[in-house]
Amino acid sequence: MRTYKVSIVTPDGPVYSSEVEMIIAKAKSGEIGILYGHIPLVAPLQIGAVRLKNDGKTELVAVSGGIIEVRPEEVTILAQAAELPEQIDIERAEKAKERAENRLQSNHDDVDFKRAELALKRAMTRIDVYKHRS
Repeated sequence: MRTYKVSIVTPDGPVYSSEVEMIIAKAKSGEIGILYGHIPLVAPLQIGAVRLKNDGKTELVAVSGGIIEVRPEEVTILAQAAELPEQIDIERAEKAKERAENRLQSNHDDVDFKRAELALKRAMTRIDVYKHRS
């Protein structure tokens, strides 16, 4: 299978750059799979794990939203935040998950539920990516 270049970049700089055979990402419109020669595409991403497949192996990167730009021989993901499994502080992610769950369960009027839901999704994505590291 042919490969193409993938770059994942955040405001803090590059997080990932390699040749892959396939990317699977969660766009706002649904999950998308990208192979070499895919038609050009720009799509907003949801919070989730980006799966990068090459030589029968799958790497995961936790991405906190952003956009994906697909060109026939190159894909760029511009993310608000992205982490490789080895960069994830699992204790911090588990504490963030617990805080978000507590906020969602509280009956206080000052709780921003949408913000708490997004924090919970980010924490759960980070935990999932960490647990599936190689």
